[in-house]
Amino acid sequence: MADEITVDELAQHHAQGPIALIDVREPDEYAAAHVPGARLVPLGTVPDAVETMPLDERIYVICHSGARSQRAADYLLARGFDAVSVAGGTSAWVQRGLDYETGARP
Repeated sequence: MADEITVDELAQHHAQGPIALIDVREPDEYAAAHVPGARLVPLGTVPDAVETMPLDERIYVICHSGARSQRAADYLLARGFDAVSVAGGTSAWVQRGLDYETGARP
């Protein structure tokens, strides 16, 4: 099972520079609020997106509350990726008052 980190830990890593962060929610959820720099990869498309993910760095996986991100992180971990799930997800990120963006990515 993939490890979990808190949104506070994610915020610390995020503040240090670009990270590989994927958001596995659906496009409408992503558009409502997402962590800046998060790449939208809906859970059902993770297997197809594996080829575009970095093998040489940690992948942070986030969703709404942590359930879908745990599934995606477990999937990636089983395929040799260093993946962690963000406990509490975007909901916890927003509740902590951390910066977020809205709208779809260009």
